[in-house]
Amino acid sequence: MGVAWSSVVSFTAFQLRGASYQGWRAYELGSPAEAASLTWTQFSDMFLREYVPQSLRDAWHMEFEQLRQGAMTVSEYAVCFSDLARYAPALVAIFRERVSRFIEGLLYSIRLSMAWELEIDISY
Repeated sequence: MGVAWSSVVSFTAFQLRGASYQGWRAYELGSPAEAASLTWTQFSDMFLREYVPQSLRDAWHMEFEQLRQGAMTVSEYAVCFSDLARYAPALVAIFRERVSRFIEGLLYSIRLSMAWELEIDISY
């Protein structure tokens, strides 16, 4: 069963306080009643634009550009990659670019192993 993202948006909006709550209410009141519910991505993007300073978003973008696996496990790297990728959508707009950038950040030994397996066509 998939997640009902409109419910996630509603739950998150319910928890807003202060200026963020007032901004959300203004958005809701200004939207036509028959308008489609926001997706999580739309809500998240709108929230970031409104309440997260551009300088911080730029820093996250730079962090994503420089992201490498380093001492992280592949799973930790994947989570970090996904978290930061949203701040650099132009760099990963196409799935192939996203995969390529992910692979580039992996440890050399892992990339080498992947290339070797692809070359000898090991199937799992």
